[in-house]
Amino acid sequence: MLGLLLLLLFIPLLIVSTFFNLAIFSFARMGLSPAGAMLLLTASIIGGFINIPLSSRRIYEQQTPLGHFPFIFYRPPRVSYQVLCLNVGGGVIPILFSLYLLSTRAPLVPTLIATAIVAFAAKRLARVVPGVGITIPTLIPPIIAALTAMVVAPDNAPAVAYIAGAMGILIGADILNLGAIRKLQSQVVSIGGAGVFDGIFLVALVASLLS
Repeated sequence: MLGLLLLLLFIPLLIVSTFFNLAIFSFARMGLSPAGAMLLLTASIIGGFINIPLSSRRIYEQQTPLGHFPFIFYRPPRVSYQVLCLNVGGGVIPILFSLYLLSTRAPLVPTLIATAIVAFAAKRLARVVPGVGITIPTLIPPIIAALTAMVVAPDNAPAVAYIAGAMGILIGADILNLGAIRKLQSQVVSIGGAGVFDGIFLVALVASLLS
């Protein structure tokens, strides 16, 4: 029994350790030191819980009239505010790191081509689900980003794949679907958060590994 409990504790630790090692290896291929890779990974995970407010707007929820006499028992619409936010872990950090890669390793034109392809695919694959937000298949975008990066920029594939994966998902899944998301009348709309955080961070990570 003790051995089984130790095994159950060891398996999650092994998975987490493997993930961190893969992340450090992936970011190291893009020029970061092990300490820098760990800092970027940690900041991305913690930043996933932080949203920066960008704007707000009023939303009106029409309430059901009381009884069968709506003109007598009138209930005014409920007014609340919808806040548009930018997620730190899924938005700010990937944007800043992509700009760093673009200025140091990733060629501009191939990166724009790869990002546009991934954004188009993400737009077609993304689904707006009430109560959840954006859902998108996890494996298809990184495969597209990696294959495209290896074709358009074989000498700088990891950096191009990261930018294409991160920015392509952010643009195609979140920004291009922003109107549909806001129609859900959620009180908080987070760009780069919730349902697409794994699509922006983990998918970009897998894309750079595949390339």
